[in-house]
Amino acid sequence: MENIALIESFSEFKDDKFIDRVTLMAILEDVFRATLKKKYGDDDNFDIIINPDKGDLEIWRNRTVVPDGEVEDPNQEISLSDARKIEPDFEVGEDVPEEVKLVDLGRRAILALRQNLISKIHEHDNTNIYKQFKDLEGELYTAEVHHIRHRAVILLDDEGNEIILPKEKQIPSDFFRKGDNVRGIIESVELKGNKPAIIMSRTSNKFLEKLFEQEIPEVFDGLITVKNVVRIPGEKAKVAVDSYDDRIDPVGACVGMKGSRIHGIVRELGNENIDVINYTANTNLYISRALSPAKITSISINDETKHAEVTLKLEEVSKAIGRGGHNIRLAGQLTGYEIDVIREGVEEEEDVELREFSDEIEGWIIDEFSRIGLDTAKQILDQDIDDLIKRTDLEEETIREVINILKEEFE
Repeated sequence: MENIALIESFSEFKDDKFIDRVTLMAILEDVFRATLKKKYGDDDNFDIIINPDKGDLEIWRNRTVVPDGEVEDPNQEISLSDARKIEPDFEVGEDVPEEVKLVDLGRRAILALRQNLISKIHEHDNTNIYKQFKDLEGELYTAEVHHIRHRAVILLDDEGNEIILPKEKQIPSDFFRKGDNVRGIIESVELKGNKPAIIMSRTSNKFLEKLFEQEIPEVFDGLITVKNVVRIPGEKAKVAVDSYDDRIDPVGACVGMKGSRIHGIVRELGNENIDVINYTANTNLYISRALSPAKITSISINDETKHAEVTLKLEEVSKAIGRGGHNIRLAGQLTGYEIDVIREGVEEEEDVELREFSDEIEGWIIDEFSRIGLDTAKQILDQDIDDLIKRTDLEEETIREVINILKEEFE
């Protein structure tokens, strides 16, 4: 009876998890051998016969017959008189097979054995889940919101696998309810203990790249290649695309008539503003395109230091920098060059390093402006106050005081 109960406890998992027969038998044998080894000290002389479909289980111990009084290892040897109690015609030197009943192992051992069996099946299942999702890293995946925590949303897929979408991997405008379907990429899979931790991301650049593959047939078919993707999740993104077929306009194909093709991607990303540009190996042209919608007057590039100076008309400067400095920051990330903006018609000597005002402006305030790439008086005066408030950790009153100090210099 105990045999059937044990096998049934396995069958519950077998039916749910679709464990194949070979694995089933290997797990069962491992569990029983561990129990036998603990009780008898060794399991080499045991044969385990399992028929999981019927619930049959037999354990046989093989011992060698030795003369009475010469038994040194009770697990490996049996005295002649004890052997003849099993079969009267046994002789010294022969092997004696003897069935071991589960009840002989003791109630505590049987309970431990069953618990070990369940643990092994969970371990096997977790290993399979880990391998399955490890192969899916970087791929799009959809799962349903199961419950919402303060720092993460817990999702479940169709097979009941738990997927974690941390707060920092969510787009700022994301808002989910229980039962919502959520799409993202499988960013990482790690084994924590024996349990796989599957992390989804919606902020990864790879997520946007995969959305292009899924939503735009030419990208999926390989006619258009996504060369690079950079983004500030929920705010702005730049995607460089290329095609080896001169008949295809990669930007037009990705955007579609009146933005029809890219509209679904924009909506998925919480109305993230996506600039699609033609990739080119010409660095000057690439940087110029990356700074779109601003129109550049001239550009000077230092390939060794990966530094570019772009000259623009006054009315184009704010376009190049963009709201919150997003446009110029993403252009730099896309091209791999640090980009400085110079206003046309304004001599560089007219500007003043911010640190020259250190007697009027505290050092930590200067450092905060420097952190966002503003090192001169003119650079700060060119900025919108609201943008400076958003981009720095400075109070509005402090920023206005600095601007007043700088204005006195240039009025």
